[in-house]
Amino acid sequence: MSNQTLTVVAKIEAKTNHLEAVRKGLIGLIAPTLAEKGCINYDLHQEHSNENTFLFYENWESRSHWEDHNVSAHIKAFQQATEGMIEKVEIFEMQKID
Repeated sequence: MSNQTLTVVAKIEAKTNHLEAVRKGLIGLIAPTLAEKGCINYDLHQEHSNENTFLFYENWESRSHWEDHNVSAHIKAFQQATEGMIEKVEIFEMQKID
């Protein structure tokens, strides 16, 4: 799978009292991530019925590009800035079925 396009779905659940800080931080990830080598798209969504739940729908040219993203300066800065503000994170690595 390393040479195939990778789709990632990341579900982030903010703690209620930190919703705006997490939301702002997630929005701040979009521009630098889109500028990363290998990023095809990086789309942020917020659930209608539970505003604490966010979902990134991401496509990467390869898994190695996504792995580089995970250790990027902006991801590390987000993790530090939102430490203790996030209830739960779920990551799904997917591949398209033709």
